[in-house]
Amino acid sequence: MRILIIEDEKKAAAYLQKGFSENGFTADTAESGEDGLHLARTEDYDLIILDIMLPGRDGWSVLAELRADGNDVPVIYLSARDAVHDRVRGLELGADDYLVKPFAFSELLARARTILRRGPARQPELLRADDLEMDLVSHKARRGGVPLELTAKEFLLLSLLLRRKGEVLSRTLIAEQVWGINFDSDTNIVDVAIRRLRRKVDDPHERKLIHTVRGAGYVLE
Repeated sequence: MRILIIEDEKKAAAYLQKGFSENGFTADTAESGEDGLHLARTEDYDLIILDIMLPGRDGWSVLAELRADGNDVPVIYLSARDAVHDRVRGLELGADDYLVKPFAFSELLARARTILRRGPARQPELLRADDLEMDLVSHKARRGGVPLELTAKEFLLLSLLLRRKGEVLSRTLIAEQVWGINFDSDTNIVDVAIRRLRRKVDDPHERKLIHTVRGAGYVLE
């Protein structure tokens, strides 16, 4: 597997390149958005690790250009920007995942392997499970054709569950993706958010989609 790492911090790029190389990947690096876009257009990669804050062309425009070209290479965003609207924007542009800095390399490696197992197709703009659907572009969700009134974080939480449907997600992973890496794991904010989401998504319907896996986390299936 061949990976392109677009990261302007030299130490971070070297760290990621070394980590992926030690785990059987061939990893190239680029220090700017322009250089990264050029490599992505002229070379064949199985995955791109893309920082957002880059000199010159930023990570947003790099991904937008690739998708405009019809390039469906999977992309994982890396960023210190942990605001909900940044995460949603990344997904709407066509990113396959979004990881907030600082992060554990083992987590990035696991996510990369998960994405690569899915094959070359990027995540669709419309996500579905049973009679639940989410349009990531228009930022709308419906169940049984009825619009769901979701807050920004509820939308992000539900999109995470849908993108990884059938996969049990731990509270820690959910917290990192929705609330940021500095989330206090001693609180029950994830459980409260899931409970509120269920009231909107599941309670009005006989078939329940969001399930608790005792001692492990939550799964949508």
